[in-house]
Amino acid sequence: MKHMINFENFSKEELNEILDLAYDMKKNPDKYSETLKGKKLYTLFEKTSTRTFLSFTTGITELGGSYYNQVWEDSNFVLGEPVSELKYVCRNVDIIMARLIKNETVNLFSKHSTVPFINGCDSTYHPCQILADALTLKEHFGGLNVKMLYIGAKNNVFNSLVEFFSKMEEGTIYGLTPLVNETAVSADFYEKAKASGHYIELDPSMSMEEARKYASTMDVLYTDTWVDMEFFNNPAYQKQKEETLAKMMPYQINKEFLGGGNAKVMHDMPMHVGYEISQEIVDENLDFILDQAENRRHAEKAVMVTLLK
Repeated sequence: MKHMINFENFSKEELNEILDLAYDMKKNPDKYSETLKGKKLYTLFEKTSTRTFLSFTTGITELGGSYYNQVWEDSNFVLGEPVSELKYVCRNVDIIMARLIKNETVNLFSKHSTVPFINGCDSTYHPCQILADALTLKEHFGGLNVKMLYIGAKNNVFNSLVEFFSKMEEGTIYGLTPLVNETAVSADFYEKAKASGHYIELDPSMSMEEARKYASTMDVLYTDTWVDMEFFNNPAYQKQKEETLAKMMPYQINKEFLGGGNAKVMHDMPMHVGYEISQEIVDENLDFILDQAENRRHAEKAVMVTLLK
């Protein structure tokens, strides 16, 4: 039995099979309408969500299965011993997806889960998002052989992008990350990725002129929120938010930052327009960004089928 926690235990061949399946599911949905008939998905949310909730629940339904959703605060995971609670859940369902705050909790759950377990996002990884991104590249570029510049924070999305490109050995991700979030990657995580030749870490102290030169040569620019969505409107984090925004505003993806290039722009949403991305860039790339968001459903359907079959 396999879990989807990150990409560590998946070969590039297995990941390509998931992407090919997701692509066919999107093109031929009726073909898969009863693939998971009778299967039950349990979704658990400690973190807020729009796309993760909607994509997994509509996805399992489109495959003929059913879902049971629970918010962390309404569950006894808040009160009880977590392993026994988890093992009880496993006796009732066929597969679990949890969107949790800490990577340590995800690892604990995956260690003790007796049914396939999917990491719907934690503090360190966001694998299903990156599979959706890869499916979007496959649709729009014919494959993964692209030059992508990620601008923003070293966070869960960035970690999974780096892990994915270095695993697939196709295409190149450039990281311009003046902001570093606390994550639980290993000490040599980025060095191993660099050694693959498919991850290039840019100097965050480079001038904006240099940054725009890089941007002008890229196929894709990718950004994410600078302030975690749970904290964006939290008064307790107001000072930290202001300091972060002051540091990061020069890196906003706007017309000037594009440097005259024609790169498509990706954003995993939700977007804070006027901060990491300008309204003009959103307007020009919204269909592409929405393709990226919609593809969460198709990628996750392929993950569920792969883990259950």
